[in-house]
Amino acid sequence: MTERVPLPRFLARVTPAVMVPDGVVPALDAHLADVIADELRGHTHVVTTRGAHAAWAPDVLGAGFEMQTLPLAPDDEGEVVASLVRFRPAGSIRSARAVLYIHGWSDYFFQTETAYFWDRLGVAFYAIDLRKYGRSLRPGQTPGYTDDLRVYDEDLEAALDAIRADLGHNTSIMLHSHSTGGLTSVLWAHRNPGATAGLVLNSPWLELQGSSVLRTVSAPAINRLARFQPKTPLPNIDAGYYARTVRKIDGGEWEFNETWRPTPAFPVRAGWLHAIISGHSEVARGLRITQPVLMLASSRSVMSPRWSEDMRGSDIVLDVELLARRAIQLGPTVTVSRIEGGLHDLALSTAPVRAQYYAQIARWSTAYGWSQD
Repeated sequence: MTERVPLPRFLARVTPAVMVPDGVVPALDAHLADVIADELRGHTHVVTTRGAHAAWAPDVLGAGFEMQTLPLAPDDEGEVVASLVRFRPAGSIRSARAVLYIHGWSDYFFQTETAYFWDRLGVAFYAIDLRKYGRSLRPGQTPGYTDDLRVYDEDLEAALDAIRADLGHNTSIMLHSHSTGGLTSVLWAHRNPGATAGLVLNSPWLELQGSSVLRTVSAPAINRLARFQPKTPLPNIDAGYYARTVRKIDGGEWEFNETWRPTPAFPVRAGWLHAIISGHSEVARGLRITQPVLMLASSRSVMSPRWSEDMRGSDIVLDVELLARRAIQLGPTVTVSRIEGGLHDLALSTAPVRAQYYAQIARWSTAYGWSQD
């Protein structure tokens, strides 16, 4: 059970010398009870019971996919949940190894081929839609919003608990994450050394586009806005080019729920961008991820205000050269793999490119991912 209760002010004034066992001094017990009641008036008890999850139910992705709702502590917008998806085709054998996939910004899990890939390797596959994304988005919530990436610790830990409840306490779990999910996962792994078997990063957002100089220059203005108007939407610069490289109706190969993955993307808000910049600053100072890391990214970026067919074989969201430079600061054992012709989400690239992407992951996972099992 996890209980979040604001610390009563009187506790800061009580020294160990006056803390007595319950029942020793009834009068003092009664007095303290009155003080606690007075101090807690106006405060809210938030209690969540980890493990009290809904049953697995059929998922929108169809055969073999199931979904479970993970209750989280509510926030200022009300009920908060994460959604855990698992792929368990008929006749599958329960594995002692698992992968948890974490999506990127303005996204949700729909990359079914990634699930098929891990399943063929004999690894149980799970994916999480973080709070306020995709399956977890509730009416009245600000899509994708947080002002602190640490809030996702609760989501990830609830998912890891649920996976171990599903497969067994000794299950060895690896994180596989994309873009903003990659930033979230490396920061979590840094704070939780050795908690997972390794990390696979698909174009992780490790630095602001334009280099650390832009981050340093823009941070003060973003910080001020985030402090006073955190949910203020910033100008939207999404021209829809990335969606054009992915959607089947525009020449890509994929169909998805455009309410959960809209074009243009969800509005970027000041408080959220402040959280991202803070995360980038932490990465720039250097992390100490003890488990092995695989960072995959496209071989090139194309950043242009005008559409070009070259965009169908490039990362048009992030600067891949910056990603490669930042990746080697994540820990002592980092492998960098560049995928020719890759999109920002390498799993949504053309079939020959995806084959390169999955081959690199398979080779790395054999050598590093579970080498110590």
